[in-house]
Amino acid sequence: MLCMSHWASFLKSACVAAAIAVVLLPCAVPAQTFDPGAIETLLKAEPAQSGQTQPDALPASKQPDSNAVAVEPPVPKPAPEDLYLSKDPQPTFTAETAALTEEAAQKYLAIVEAGGWPEVPTGAKLAPGATGPAVSILKQRLSIAGDLEPAAAGPSDVYDAAVEAAVKRFQERHGLEQTGAIGGQTLRALNITAIMRYNQLLASAKRLRASKFPFGPRYVTVNIPSANVEAVEDGKVVRRYIAVVGKADHPSPTVETKITSINLNPTWTVPASIVRNEIIPHMLANPGYLAKEHIRILDQTGAEVNPAQIDWANNSAASFTLRQDSGETNSLGTLRIDMPNRDAVYMHDTPSKSLFAASVRFQSHGCVRVSKVDDLAAWLLENNSPPEQAAANQTSGQSGWTAETIDAAITLGTRMDVKLTKPVPVAWVYLTGYATPDHIVHFRNDVYGLDNAADNPPTASIPVRAPQQQSSAVPSKPAAPAAKTLVE
Repeated sequence: MLCMSHWASFLKSACVAAAIAVVLLPCAVPAQTFDPGAIETLLKAEPAQSGQTQPDALPASKQPDSNAVAVEPPVPKPAPEDLYLSKDPQPTFTAETAALTEEAAQKYLAIVEAGGWPEVPTGAKLAPGATGPAVSILKQRLSIAGDLEPAAAGPSDVYDAAVEAAVKRFQERHGLEQTGAIGGQTLRALNITAIMRYNQLLASAKRLRASKFPFGPRYVTVNIPSANVEAVEDGKVVRRYIAVVGKADHPSPTVETKITSINLNPTWTVPASIVRNEIIPHMLANPGYLAKEHIRILDQTGAEVNPAQIDWANNSAASFTLRQDSGETNSLGTLRIDMPNRDAVYMHDTPSKSLFAASVRFQSHGCVRVSKVDDLAAWLLENNSPPEQAAANQTSGQSGWTAETIDAAITLGTRMDVKLTKPVPVAWVYLTGYATPDHIVHFRNDVYGLDNAADNPPTASIPVRAPQQQSSAVPSKPAAPAAKTLVE
């Protein structure tokens, strides 16, 4: 499967200074001589001055009015990272995840056999300070899954601090915004039945058993249903990033490979399917579209072809190579993380930064867009140094690459590859239910419908005891098999 990032929004582009080995990308602009002092100069440069002098005091007419009513500054909106990323250092994916997830499945099977958990009523206000029967049911639901201590799940129907903390624990385990109150997404997650959660754990464990991932001291994990990226070092998550992953009709594949290089200011070769389905209609409507988006047409020899020479009324354009220049409109942004694999997918920057603020982030054509990707690249390059700095860094114990130096190298506009001295393993996994090393059980939505695929039917035949109040532990009928597979 070719990687087709949400191509309609094209990114700004840049360039990178090479670390250990510098290799120009195919069809790159002519190589530029790398000046090792240029990055340092940019980093040390003083901010541009406005040219206006600042008076020692405001004129009398501009002095603050002592009688004016003070206006409270607006409360800043939390960053997406604060809303959607866990601070838990436990990795999603380790060598023990399969066994831990199977163990968790047995615990959830016991919940199923005991009657599951009650369904939390809709329509009731469930937030700190609320009271009533719905709060009692919520407390019972949270207690059965282990989010609320049994001592706090007594007969009281008050939504107190203990319930609020339990709701936040539940929200964190399910990848939801930790508000401590019951909104629509939290209510839906609460009312997924115990048997469906059991099936999620079984399905995820089955997928994990097929893994042959070469865990090491440093590796990267993308859990596709979580839409986030983890950088793991010595068994702990040291960095976590928001991601945008594939749509349901353009799913991101599961991948196990190694990251080999960082590409700065990359070009983008448009996949043939996008040429047929999106470029051709645009060109029929607007013959100047390719020029506007800085996309060139190349023949088999690499020679540039005039768009006017192509018949856009048929699919003949798909037989040419369409390549977007590095620059402000490039679809891959300023940085691409190269990880050779048969599906031709990768991680990269994006101009559509607003998508990172969404709670549902399944918007790409299969590749993974990473927020603050320069920071991830800096972590990957911690053991790399530009050649001119290598000797000094061997004695100082520091790398020459940071997010700041990467950004400065991008600003230089030189298009290069930075080869990793030691490739870093990377795994894209599909875990809708999993347990971390601390035995905490986590769940995510089955966005691609894989858990109830035809080769993994739901376990609706498990015998259950009489359900508890308002229990929906056993679905009335099995879920229909998913119509799509993960990799097209």
